[in-house]
Amino acid sequence: MQSIMQKRNMMVLPTLMLAAGCAISPSDSSDTANAIGNVPESVVAMAAPDQDVSTARLRPGDGCYWYEHNGPVEVTLLPLRTANGNPICAARPT
Repeated sequence: MQSIMQKRNMMVLPTLMLAAGCAISPSDSSDTANAIGNVPESVVAMAAPDQDVSTARLRPGDGCYWYEHNGPVEVTLLPLRTANGNPICAARPT
């Protein structure tokens, strides 16, 4: 019985190490164009109320602005939207 417990305990560390390797690393803070809170005034003016524009940032993957919604359990990134419900995205270069 003790041998089984030791084997199980020895598997916990490698499992935790593998799970930690799956975590998303924070983005490079040297890119000020995509920094949190670095949103143009025109975007702030278009944003619907009840969105935390101070946490908004431009995500390079989709070219849209996202903000942090502080829910009762977790913080979630949500797309920044206009009063009509349309997502606010940057113009894509041609």
